[in-house]
Amino acid sequence: MPQPPPPPHSSPACPPPDEIAAIRDVHRAITELRRGAPVILVGAQPWLLLAAETLDACGLEQLAALTAEAPILFLGEGRAQTLLHETPAPQSHPRAPSSRALSLPSDLLAPDALHRLADPTLDQFFPAQPQEIEPPTSTEAAIALAKLARLLPAVVAAPLHPEGIAAAAQLELFQVGETAVRSYPISMATHLVRVAEAHVPLDGAPNARIIAFRTPDAGIEHLAILVGNPESATPDHPAPLVRIHSECFTGDLLGSLRCDCGPQLRGSIHRMGEEGCGILLYLAQEGRGIGLVNKLRAYTLQDRGLDTLDANRALGWGADERNFLIAATMLHELRVPRIRLLTNNPDKLKALTACGIDIASRVAHSFAPNGVNDDYLATKASRFGHMFDKS
Repeated sequence: MPQPPPPPHSSPACPPPDEIAAIRDVHRAITELRRGAPVILVGAQPWLLLAAETLDACGLEQLAALTAEAPILFLGEGRAQTLLHETPAPQSHPRAPSSRALSLPSDLLAPDALHRLADPTLDQFFPAQPQEIEPPTSTEAAIALAKLARLLPAVVAAPLHPEGIAAAAQLELFQVGETAVRSYPISMATHLVRVAEAHVPLDGAPNARIIAFRTPDAGIEHLAILVGNPESATPDHPAPLVRIHSECFTGDLLGSLRCDCGPQLRGSIHRMGEEGCGILLYLAQEGRGIGLVNKLRAYTLQDRGLDTLDANRALGWGADERNFLIAATMLHELRVPRIRLLTNNPDKLKALTACGIDIASRVAHSFAPNGVNDDYLATKASRFGHMFDKS
């Protein structure tokens, strides 16, 4: 994701009216897709979209009534390779996958058949090799919208012509612009505002505060856990210790042994408590940004032999879908431009630096394998480049 200029060192201004409208349009489109309703994606060529995971018979009937052309299936590259039984080229740390467009045989145009796209144990989907279609220019935006909805990156789409557009307007189908979809992640990150703050003593850090940040549409909240007074530089703490932690329901709350998230979360708080100063940014980006449901699907694929990177790609996601501009915006809003970053992840170092955060040093933060997450940690090192053995 391209990085915009760093946010200013002042309270973020309210987005202009057109940007607020675009944010709300995308949020509404997300809601429509999640409930199985069609959405019109407006660009050079309008497209009628249905999320394969949530569509129903009514949505397919509307699609057939409004479009004169056979629908197409937009898929993330990794998901297409999985369903077509293609062998992906070996890659050590692939970028987010591109998208593919495939023809849809008529016998698959039914909710039950298309819902099978969400089955991570699926061995065969297409009864015959489908026709490969040159992806339209709207393919990436359609897939991005499904990802923002935390749905499987699989979209049933058909082009809308003037008569179909008029009929769709009468049905009051929701419309969203491609430009709004593409700008949504940056808009949501750069306009975070503080909405609440409270003193919350924590185990290992009794002098902790929690500050909640909210996105402009009031839909998602991220938290900053402050230990001591990290906003004020002192000779003892010229650059506070900072940890960027993406929420992990299974690891943070349930103590899952599949990952190292729980120990990382609690270990960072204790370390900041010992130093008397620090910031833990708790971001609402479960499963490296793919959401809890998709993370559970990825776990199913891991149980069948894939590692954590290939499991994400097999579902159509990139290796890491997180947006670290959110963390940079929070740090700017907290008036903390210079930090020591508690991490083993080189991507966090690069992303924060690109967003204008001065990283004085990296502080190693790793925990020994527990007998269950050994392969997971090995994959982090070998394929994500995590630095477990050096500081």
